[in-house]
Parts: sequence; structure tokens; C-alpha cells
Amino acid sequence: MLGYNISFIDYLKYQKRYSSHTIISYETDLRQFYGFLSGTTGLQSENEITHRHVRSWISELMDGLITERSVNRKLSTLKSYFKFLIREGHLEYNPLDKVTAPKTKKRLPAFVEEKSLTTLFEDLDFGSGFMAQRNRLIIEFFYRTGIRLSELINIKDEDIDFYAAQVKILGKRNKERIVPFHPSFVAVLKKYIEDRNLLYNKTANFFVGIKGKKLYPKEVHTLVVKYIGMVTTLDQKSPHVLRHSFATHMLNKGADLNAIKEILGHANLSATQVYTHNTFEKLKDTYTKAHPRE
Repeated sequence: MLGYNISFIDYLKYQKRYSSHTIISYETDLRQFYGFLSGTTGLQSENEITHRHVRSWISELMDGLITERSVNRKLSTLKSYFKFLIREGHLEYNPLDKVTAPKTKKRLPAFVEEKSLTTLFEDLDFGSGFMAQRNRLIIEFFYRTGIRLSELINIKDEDIDFYAAQVKILGKRNKERIVPFHPSFVAVLKKYIEDRNLLYNKTANFFVGIKGKKLYPKEVHTLVVKYIGMVTTLDQKSPHVLRHSFATHMLNKGADLNAIKEILGHANLSATQVYTHNTFEKLKDTYTKAHPRE
């Protein structure tokens, strides 16, 4: 029976060192593709797969109302997989060479307005007690540093350099980077650690859950959605929206694009340039409101 080569998954785990979440996505895409082939073709070997089979799969996906962006992600999985097979000598050519990916609509990153976040930090009552203190700090940490959810929950006490006002982040593909924060934030972080250690035995994890254990991603996502929802009507509410807000507001204040790229941990500048569109939208709005001929 035709099925995907499991050695590709080992390659992703041990050589590319992808996260478990990414690996699950790759496996899901490959199962879907090979399930499609098994149900619609009589292929016995991967060398029999052609661009026509891939195009047929794309058509089925699109008929199932899957977005162009999702289809392109699945095609990216196949492209990596077939390249691996060619390199390992299992395949003679890449069926995706003759496949054109569907065009996607450019979607601007959602972000919270600066005044709304000012309301969140200055006017909103987070409550009392350690958990309220922690919740506020989580939101503020996201906004001050622009880090990802997975990066925040893995921060250790030892990663924070109070003297230099910076934090060491372990990002995608285990790449380390240093993210600065304002010196005024140091006192807030130290107070949090002091209060946390009074409640729980000293732990390596900086942010902790109710029992002093490591935070779960869903727990963080839920509380971010809760508090963002108190100051904005955005449809999208997530830790990543705070990351978008950080980048957009920094650019609006004149920050260098390359500096933002390094702080966010982007591999390519093109991933950071998407935030310039939001900045341009603000410029257009300012022009429309201020120009005397408008």
C-alpha cells in the first residue's frame, strides 16, 4: 500500500529539529495527501506520482472550502517531502515542479490600537493577588518584547538579565536571540519573582500556573483573549495579535525595520515588511484627515 516515508519525519525531528506542533502538521498533510491517492488512484510507487495527481488533490481541497493559504501550506509540506525523497534517492523528480500554488489574498496583521493598550495597562482592574499580578505581567511581557506564545512559556529565570535589561529567547528551530526591554520594567519583573517565590518552591520556569507548574499554551491564550476583549472589538484576539501590535507600534514610532526583524526573530526581512502596510495605512488616514483639500 502506498504511504509516506516515515524517515522524513525522523529527518524533521532530529536534523531539522522542528517543534512537535510543526511535525504533527507535516504528518497530517502527508496522511491527507496519501489518503487521497489511495482513494482515487491505483498508484503503487511514489515515482508514479505526477503533477496531475497533486493538482487533483488541490481541486478537492478547494472544493472543500479550504482557504488558499491552507492549501499553500500543505503544498509546502509536499515540496519539502519530495525534495527529501529526491535527495535520499527514492524519487527521480519533484511532481510539484509543474504545480502553481493558488494565489492568496494579502491579509494585514491585526493589531490593537496604542490607545486601547494604554487603557488596558493604566485603567483596567486586573484584580488582586498573585494570579492577577501574573496575568497583567504576561500581557505586558508580550507587548514589551513581541515574543511568541511558545517562547514566553519556556522562559526561565536564568534567561532574564536584569543588569542589561534583556531576555534570552529560544525561538523557532531552537535559535536563540536576545530581546531588550526598558530598564523601568526590571523592578516589575523582580517584584513578580519575589512574590512568586513566597508562594511556590523556587522553580526554573519564570511564568507559572496555579500550582507553580509550567504554563499551558491554552491557559495563556485564554487569558490574553479575555483581556484584549476588554479594550477592543477586534475579531482576532490572541498572543500573536500583541506581537503584531508591538511591531506595528514600534514602526509607527520610527524604529528601524531590520531591528524589528532581529527582535521578532524573523528569518527573512520579508516576514517583517508586512507590518509596514499597517504603518502606511496610518499614514493614509493621517493624510485624509489633515490635508486641506480633503
